[in-house]
Amino acid sequence: MINLGMTFELAQRNVRLHLFRSILAAIGIIIGVVAITSMGLLGGALEQSVSDELMNMGNTIIITPAGPSVGDEKAGIDERDIRQIKLIAGRNPTIAFYNTYDQVKVGDSQGYSSVYGVDPGELPPITTLISGRYISGTEGVMIGQTLARNYGIREGNFITVGIGAREQRIRVVGILEDTGFSGGIQTDNAIIGSERWYEATYSGRGKYDQVVITVHNLDDIDGIKDAIDARLNRREDVVNIMDFRSLISSIQEAIGQISLFVMAIGGISLLVAAVSILNVMLISVNERIKEIGILRSIGTQKADISKMFLYEAAILGLIGSVCGGLLSLVGGGLLIMLIMQDISYLLTMHTVITVIYGMIIGTVICIAAGVYPAHRAAQLNPIDALSND
Repeated sequence: MINLGMTFELAQRNVRLHLFRSILAAIGIIIGVVAITSMGLLGGALEQSVSDELMNMGNTIIITPAGPSVGDEKAGIDERDIRQIKLIAGRNPTIAFYNTYDQVKVGDSQGYSSVYGVDPGELPPITTLISGRYISGTEGVMIGQTLARNYGIREGNFITVGIGAREQRIRVVGILEDTGFSGGIQTDNAIIGSERWYEATYSGRGKYDQVVITVHNLDDIDGIKDAIDARLNRREDVVNIMDFRSLISSIQEAIGQISLFVMAIGGISLLVAAVSILNVMLISVNERIKEIGILRSIGTQKADISKMFLYEAAILGLIGSVCGGLLSLVGGGLLIMLIMQDISYLLTMHTVITVIYGMIIGTVICIAAGVYPAHRAAQLNPIDALSND
């Protein structure tokens, strides 16, 4: 009989004796683990990136007009409704603003950007000034950092807003830091003017396009929404009221499903590697039939024969999975850098968990691929095995 240690030694010996074949089998596992783990790292980074952006909106209530604009009659939220909204919101910051899109020209360059009209006194709490100063009255506008960078604009420069007869040349008095997808005023590619300037340029006085409430306590969101709905929509739908909690959950779920799908595609290569391991193990059984017969004739149990081949599959799987897990950090990092331009999302707890999962899956699949060859070896008749040429 042989003990557990001897069984493992025999498995190691066979891996060493057929080193080139073992390396080729391990390479298949390495490729499979790199594929599935790198895709998992990319999916996790995308999910974390989107979550970070959307979490800033989790405590935000967005209120927009329910009806469409008809002809020259612009749909909007009037000042009376805004007063009621602010009354219901209480101490939670509430900001109403106008919003449209328009052409912007700087020298020979032109494009489109968001244009906001807002009470200048409400800007400092929700924006960060990079250079220049905040707007006041109808004198000048502010622009977002991205717009300034794209067109090479500095405070004091002039830009042209509008098309044709509506073109207006106006001075930039300040530049604001990008806010990202915050759910309120998104300054990244935007022009921000005062309410008075916006009303003079685009008309629609007193018809605000959006009201944003930033709720301090998330538990108060439903109560505020219900109160606004009961007050403003009691006869007909005047406003649409939404918050981003359900949207955040839906987006995270969708990204998670996409990540699983992409990982499943990467997992195909791991299944191909498993077939390779199965083939290698079957060859190993056929080459060692006489050795199996000798071991069985000296009293080695079927279970020990089976373990010997399972250990061999586990050694190949473990080596390939560990190497693949380490290489996936490089592959995942390159994918994240290429797609997201931000390597910081690679260095997270999610990365460690994904790599560990990838290595476990690779090892388990290899062991599973070795089950049939191990069973076949254990079931060989000792006499037939000894007489095999």
